[in-house]
Amino acid sequence: MSTTTLTVPVTVAEHQACPATVVLRRAGEKWPGLILSLLRDRSYGYNELDRAVEGLSRRVLTRTLRTLERDGLVSRTVHEGRPPRVEYALTGLGRSLQEQLRALALWAVEHDGEIRAARARFDGA
Repeated sequence: MSTTTLTVPVTVAEHQACPATVVLRRAGEKWPGLILSLLRDRSYGYNELDRAVEGLSRRVLTRTLRTLERDGLVSRTVHEGRPPRVEYALTGLGRSLQEQLRALALWAVEHDGEIRAARARFDGA
């Protein structure tokens, strides 16, 4: 799919292969955006992340971190010791995505009232 134009009709294969679709799907999942936001200012150990997010199971945290690592957005460093300490940090790629997600979040906060009003008008019609 081109970055400037869409072919019409858009096929399912084109939509699924589009890099923007893949990134937006990942960012729209429940936990990745929050994890990326936490890592914005500093690295976190696994247990710190586990304590930092209420309602996120260890299994889902592990799966989310592995996916973010696989996508090149988060790095995982194992520090020697007993027990070994694992630390997660944003990569350059993750930092650049986090900046874009932050811009989207700020836009959402700025336009929340307008969106709520539009929903109310739609639901009332």
